[in-house]
Amino acid sequence: MPSNDARILLQAAVPTAAVGAVAAVVSGVVAGGKGAVGAVVATVVVILFMGLGLYVLQRTAKSLPHLFQAMGLMLYAAQILLLFIFMAAFKNTTLFHPRAFAFTLLAGTLVWIAMQTRAHMKAKILYVEPDSGTPSKGDKPEKTGHSS
Repeated sequence: MPSNDARILLQAAVPTAAVGAVAAVVSGVVAGGKGAVGAVVATVVVILFMGLGLYVLQRTAKSLPHLFQAMGLMLYAAQILLLFIFMAAFKNTTLFHPRAFAFTLLAGTLVWIAMQTRAHMKAKILYVEPDSGTPSKGDKPEKTGHSS
């Protein structure tokens, strides 16, 4: 993963993990140990799903740039659908507190999206490839027109 991609991943994952840690403490106080476990599981799910999505999106941007926007929309729709499926699968679980899990999942997802958006806006990513064939300052430009 190039440095820009790693930086964007880091700038999204760290705040999400911080929100997950706060949610684990709050859920532990409110719902006990199962609440804390639910918050931790939700945080791991968000970081895993969204991180994998960012990786896939960056690979698509490099290999198929003409599909980047469509892939981004499809990817976010697929991530939200997978999160809902995951929530539905563990709706009646006794492994962790489902409400703590759901609220942490929602908070983590919103923080991830906000921080990823912020990271992309602050990144200095070229949207046009600089032409390496341009003459340097020491080179004389080639004459192409009529000269007198």
